Amino acid sequence: MDPLLTDLYQLNMVQAYLDRNMTDTAVFEFFMRKLPEGRSFYVAAGLEQALDYIETLRFPPETIDWLAGTGRFRENFLDYLKDFRFTGDVHAMPEGTIFFPNEPILRVTAPLPEGQLLETGLINFLHFQSLIASKAARMVIAARGRTLVDFGLRRAHSGEAGLLAARASYLTGFTGTATVLANKAFGIPIYGTMAHSFIEAHDDETEAFEHFAQSRPDALTLLIDTYDTEQGARKVAALADQLKTSEISVQGVRLDSGDLAALAKSVRAILNNAGHQDISIFASGGLDEYEVHRLIASGAPIDGYGVGTSLTTSSDVAAIDCAYKLQEYAGKARAKYSPGKVTLPGRKQVWRTYDESGVMTGDTLSLETDSGEGEPLVRRVMRDGRRLKPSPGLDDIRARFAHNLKSLPSRLRKLESRPRRYPVDVGDPLRDLADKTPGA
Repeated sequence: MDPLLTDLYQLNMVQAYLDRNMTDTAVFEFFMRKLPEGRSFYVAAGLEQALDYIETLRFPPETIDWLAGTGRFRENFLDYLKDFRFTGDVHAMPEGTIFFPNEPILRVTAPLPEGQLLETGLINFLHFQSLIASKAARMVIAARGRTLVDFGLRRAHSGEAGLLAARASYLTGFTGTATVLANKAFGIPIYGTMAHSFIEAHDDETEAFEHFAQSRPDALTLLIDTYDTEQGARKVAALADQLKTSEISVQGVRLDSGDLAALAKSVRAILNNAGHQDISIFASGGLDEYEVHRLIASGAPIDGYGVGTSLTTSSDVAAIDCAYKLQEYAGKARAKYSPGKVTLPGRKQVWRTYDESGVMTGDTLSLETDSGEGEPLVRRVMRDGRRLKPSPGLDDIRARFAHNLKSLPSRLRKLESRPRRYPVDVGDPLRDLADKTPGA
C-alpha cells in the first residue's frame, strides 16, 4: 500500500508531534460504535492485510522527495520518515471472531507518531472486510448450508474491493467465488459457468450448450434462461443423454432471471421427469440474504446461490460507524467526550462466557488488567513491530467463524428488522477509570 494513501491530517499531526517532541507511548483502539438497524453482530476480518500494512509501511526516497516538494513539511518530519519502521505492539481479536459494539478488535501500542500514521490504513482494511464479512455471515445463515458463491467483482467499488470481498465472504462460509485472482492470492475455490452472450453468439441454443460442454466438460453448468427457461431445461435434459456417450456429465443448470421460485420448481420437474434428478439448480440475479431466505421458505428446489452486488457493496449497510481512537498517552488515560461519540479510556480486554452447551451468554468489556471471567478475546499478535507467529490460513479462520456462529445464541441468528441485543457489560474498573478521566 502506498504510504501516501492516507489522510493529510495524519501527516499534519505527526509534524506537530515531532515539533513538540511528543513521542511517548500511545495506545489506540479500533472498534465499532453501534450496530446498524437490523443487525445483531459483527464479524472481525481484515487483520491479515492490516498486519501486512503495519509491517511493510515505509517511505521510499521518491515519496520523501515528493513530500519535500509540496513545501508543507519541515526537515525534522522528512528525516523521521526516512528511517520509519513500526516498532510497537499490536493486540487483536482473531479473524472470524463475532464481536459487538465498543469492543476493540485491534489495539496499537507504540510511540505516538507511529500509532497516528497507521490510522487511515488500518481503518480501511478492518472496516471494509469486517463490513463484508458481517453481511456475508447473514447470507450464510439464510442459505442453511446450501452452496454460496460470490459473484460480485464486476460491481464492486474497485478491483481491490472485489478481491477482498471474496476473501471476507469465504472466511464466513461461502463456498467460493467467481473472482479468479482470489484463487491465486488466497487459494479460494473459483466457480464459473457462462454468460448469455455465449448463447446469443450461436444460432441455436442446443448447439451453444453442446459446444460449451465439449470445451468445458468439468463441473459443467449451463445457463438456461437466455430465451425460454423451461425450453432451455428440456434441451439440457435431451443433451445430457447424448453427452453420456462422450462421458460428459451435466452437473447443473443456472437460472438468472424471472420468478426464480416458480421456475426452479418447473425446471426441477422437467429434469426429474427426464431422469436427471442428479442435475442441480443454481440461481443468481440480484439476490441478497432476504431473497435467499424467501426462496428457501417457499420450497424452491434451488441447490446453490450466486450473490453479487448486495454482497460486495453491502447494499443495505454501506458503512459501519467505526473509530480508531487514542485511549492512553504518556501513561495517562485519554477519552473523547463529543456528543454521541464518547469513548472509554484505557487498554481494554473482552471476556466471553458460555453456558454448559457452548452457547455464548455474554461479554465483559473492561481494562486489560482486570481479572475477567471467561475467554479473553484480544490477543497479542505483534511485538516490537514483528509478528509473533505466521497468520492462520483461511481454512482455520473459516473454522473459527463456524465455531463462533454455532456458539451464537439462536435469537441472534435471525434476519429480523429489530433483532435482540447481546449483553455486553462494562467492568467496574473501566467505569471507574472513565469517571476519573477528565476532558481537557
